[in-house]
Amino acid sequence: MSRRVLVVDDEPGIRAALGQLLEYEGYDVRTAVNATDGIGQVASWHPHLVFLDVKMAGMDGLEALKRIRESDRSVTVVMISGHATIQTAVEATQLGAYDILEKPLDTDRILVTLRNALQHVELFEENSRLRETIESRYEIVGKSYVIRALIDKIERVAATPARVLITGENGTGKELVARAIHRQSSRRDRPFVEVNCAAIPGELIESELFGHEKGSFTGASERRSGCFELAQHGTLLLDEIGEMPLPTQAKLLRILEDSKVRRLGGKTEFEVDVRLVAATNKVPDEAIRGGHLREDLFYRLNVFHIHLPPLRESKEDVAPIAEALIAGLNRKHECRVTGIAPDVLDAFERHSWPGNVRELRNVLERAVILAGEGTIELKNVPVFLHGRATMAAAAGASTTVVADDPESVRFSIGTTVEDAEKGLILRTLEHTHNNKTRAAEILGISLKTLHNKLKEYGG
Repeated sequence: MSRRVLVVDDEPGIRAALGQLLEYEGYDVRTAVNATDGIGQVASWHPHLVFLDVKMAGMDGLEALKRIRESDRSVTVVMISGHATIQTAVEATQLGAYDILEKPLDTDRILVTLRNALQHVELFEENSRLRETIESRYEIVGKSYVIRALIDKIERVAATPARVLITGENGTGKELVARAIHRQSSRRDRPFVEVNCAAIPGELIESELFGHEKGSFTGASERRSGCFELAQHGTLLLDEIGEMPLPTQAKLLRILEDSKVRRLGGKTEFEVDVRLVAATNKVPDEAIRGGHLREDLFYRLNVFHIHLPPLRESKEDVAPIAEALIAGLNRKHECRVTGIAPDVLDAFERHSWPGNVRELRNVLERAVILAGEGTIELKNVPVFLHGRATMAAAAGASTTVVADDPESVRFSIGTTVEDAEKGLILRTLEHTHNNKTRAAEILGISLKTLHNKLKEYGG
């Protein structure tokens, strides 16, 4: 793609010389005779790079730079000045200019600045693509009243500094909601830091949250910033807050009261400005009664409560969520799956999804890998989704290959589920020519689980 470059200068000689050089280098070039014309072309033509003169009749280049950056921050602007001063350079930089060139223009300097500036453009575009990819990954999808109400709550609370407590079963999307709150808040350009309190050993969680000084404990070979510091001016998600040790909860409560943190082994406190979002898969009242969650901490966190219902309570959202997941899985596995067969979708809507969206994603990932392209068929999803007939067959005794479909397996009535499971695993290994990694993918289990099953069978 040819890069678009706009030259804005009231001197015809500068416009002609710079335009000719840029065209010779292979760029798509346009020129403007004044700042007003230049701003208009930025709005209509969307150049990647603008060379902008500082001193022009009417509106000067610095005012034009300010307006350009206000309307389109993706445009990279290089200023041109016949009488550049340090003050001009500082002001231009503060307004967002990439660089400033002095007249008379030097060809070599122009070309070096041009290439560096366009590398800056490419970096900006790559960051934008990555941001879009990340945001699409965390997009909240659905059409039910439940989802519409959830999105409305997120929009309302995101604009405030209020603390948020998110509750819901595992796999319902608590992290997605926390990220959505952050993205729609005034802190969106600041860090989003996530801590899974259930995944960190109790003896290490305070160091993870608050940081530590060198020598504060065995193995503390250097100072380390905690998550409160890393999230400064941003958002901190404390996931599975009910798994946090009670002594740490007490320290967290104090931080919420005075917004000050002291590193482990430190002698002084420092202020933190962090928007706190907490999440838990526990019912708060039960966690308090069971001694897992301090009641006073709960009231501090529960300024705005968002509860995420399980997927089984919003079956109409299964189809749009599946469609969004398939798009991401196609990119991940370089597949070209275009949809889901009606009988598969019907099976999805009948299933209770105890693992919620996380379980749906795992089922779809396996199905996308197996299908590769086209439509996901019933044969691409686990047997427990095949309906009553298949479930009855799964309780059968002997395992046989269906004659007209060598990729299918049939079980006779009369044996245990364990025998049916063994037959299915062994038949899948036969189908993959003993490729255990491929068999585990098809079965929707981990390779470690497959090895453990084979040990049980004496294989």
